[in-house]
Amino acid sequence: MSNTHSHRIVVGVDGSESSIDALRYAARLGKALKEPLHVVTTWTAPPIDPYLAIEWSPSEFAREALDETIQGAFAGNPPHDLTSEVLLGSAARTLIGLSNSASMLVLGSRGHGGFVGLLLGSVSAACAEHAHCPVLIVHANKAVDSESSRSSSDEALGS
Repeated sequence: MSNTHSHRIVVGVDGSESSIDALRYAARLGKALKEPLHVVTTWTAPPIDPYLAIEWSPSEFAREALDETIQGAFAGNPPHDLTSEVLLGSAARTLIGLSNSASMLVLGSRGHGGFVGLLLGSVSAACAEHAHCPVLIVHANKAVDSESSRSSSDEALGS
């Protein structure tokens, strides 16, 4: 299997708290590793009444949600080297495909769907198993909590 890895970190987001935390964590990694972020959300066409389809576009809705997620994650000031993309297809399959040309794939542990309380969602589990690059799965609030703990520890040590 030959992989052509580019120097970019691909981040899968769906607007969930976990994916926003993953995006923020990926930004810190990107800065440390000097690699740009490529933020992706996906959509699939749900069964819909053709009359409603005239007024609602799933791809436009996904783009708006992606833009809001990025703006919210960075308080309106995203990293300058961040790119974003909305793709048609299932999240797991699309992200696994993108992993062919990524140095790392970063995801939240739980998205908007599925069963609350599971350690991993179906997308993060599938990507962890099948991606063609390293995968980092960020649990909601864990990245923020560890940063706070580290800051508290540094203050206690007088650093």
